[in-house]
Amino acid sequence: MSVSGRTVDGGKIEDGLAGKLIVEARTVGKTYARAAEKIEALRGIDLSVARGEMTAITGESGSGKTTLMNLIACIDHPTSGSLKIAGQSVENLPERSLTDLRRRVVGFVFQEFSLLPSLTVLANVRLPLMFGGDPGAPAGTARAADLLERVGLGHRLRFHPRELSGGEAQRAAIARALVRRPSLLLADEPTGNLDARNAAAIFDLFRELNERDHLTIIVVTHSADLAARCPRRLHLADGCVTD
Repeated sequence: MSVSGRTVDGGKIEDGLAGKLIVEARTVGKTYARAAEKIEALRGIDLSVARGEMTAITGESGSGKTTLMNLIACIDHPTSGSLKIAGQSVENLPERSLTDLRRRVVGFVFQEFSLLPSLTVLANVRLPLMFGGDPGAPAGTARAADLLERVGLGHRLRFHPRELSGGEAQRAAIARALVRRPSLLLADEPTGNLDARNAAAIFDLFRELNERDHLTIIVVTHSADLAARCPRRLHLADGCVTD
């Protein structure tokens, strides 16, 4: 398969690409046991994502998209194969180390926004900084406010989630995902609850973050039109990458 125009062949990374990879999966599989049945959610996935890439992953429901995102996000372990995130092998990491890697490297944007209704928008964005010894109140508040300004919500700091539109809530969720300065931003169907105009605006923001900040972004989407706006596109079917 190709990665940014370079070849990955049998696990050998050409052109010195190995040091630039943030995701490196080799024959990764994920099997779930349900009663006496085994379900192969992923089968022999080979995938390399270089730092600074913006990649869309498409596929029908049940194709394995969310399972793959959960593995990359260090939320789950692969059943087989090898997976490295930011150069760290994760398949045998204990849960505490997996959590630490996730906090240091990954920002996650959920389809449902997952904002806490009792907190202001500013407090929601600051929330991840309460864990792991990040900046105290003044520095953390300043960073959260700056990110909200960047995503066009500088005038909504003291609002609560119920006072936001769907597009505004998703932009707040993106700011929250960025507050810990992740190397990799993952978004699982981030526009599934938005109308076409707001969905396009979210992808505009992703492109800006990728092009201006060189942030690595992986987006799962059902929309072929939105996926076409990403420089790189992959398709999953029956737990396999088909292109």
